[in-house]
Amino acid sequence: MGNRCYTMLKPGVLNRRLVGEVISRLEKKGLKLVGLKMMNISRELAGKHYAEHKEKPFFGELVDYITSAPVVAMVWQGDDCVTIVRKLVGATKVTEAQPGTIRGDFAMHTNMNIIHASDSDESADREINLFFKPEEIIDWEDNSASWY
Repeated sequence: MGNRCYTMLKPGVLNRRLVGEVISRLEKKGLKLVGLKMMNISRELAGKHYAEHKEKPFFGELVDYITSAPVVAMVWQGDDCVTIVRKLVGATKVTEAQPGTIRGDFAMHTNMNIIHASDSDESADREINLFFKPEEIIDWEDNSASWY
């Protein structure tokens, strides 16, 4: 089966028409998409998602941005999934994100860095359970997995 990683394309991605580009990069790496939905996030859900930042001065800004427009929530699966997705996504701080990474190529401002990715297997489990019901995740047979 492999590990799973939660990713979320933030509001600016839809506005900039980058959804397909970002999904394509994750697919081309060989990761398997097992959950996908577009949704509006409530302030309550955003608060749970960003709970570890609740006492930080930028918490309100995080919640405001993530609830400002629809997001695309995804669950990816593969060996060392969290580590691989984090490398593809790039550094959180956009000035440190390398060219060729998703943030390095498409984000100008850290507070609007276009994509969220789980930072550990534990975070992935917590975030997947926040955004997806078990029946919304489909672990399908990947006949091309041996090519990656």
